[in-house]
Amino acid sequence: MDRINNKTSLKITRQILRNNLTDSENYLWDKLKWSKLNWIKFRRQHSIDRYIVDFYCPKYKLAIEVDWNVHIDRKEYDEIRTEFLNSWWINVIRFTNDEVLNDINTVISKILSFIT
Repeated sequence: MDRINNKTSLKITRQILRNNLTDSENYLWDKLKWSKLNWIKFRRQHSIDRYIVDFYCPKYKLAIEVDWNVHIDRKEYDEIRTEFLNSWWINVIRFTNDEVLNDINTVISKILSFIT
């Protein structure tokens, strides 16, 4: 069976993305890393098949995406991507840069309410 998570062919791309997080991704990662959020483990820049999600919680099969301006022109791509992830029983939560940077408590509450 083919590997679906963190394919070797995307390793360099994942590393580049991890080393170049946007301000909002970095801010959210600071809240999620080292299981700070109720001891729930998240991974950043995790690949699932051909797609790389910003954050992923394997225990709850939850992908978190932080959308910035480039996503305005990629609505159709994002919808296809979300449908693909849903087909693997992975739920996707999306937040904007502004939500993460200006209302992190609400973002964290939404993540926790999804998980619990």
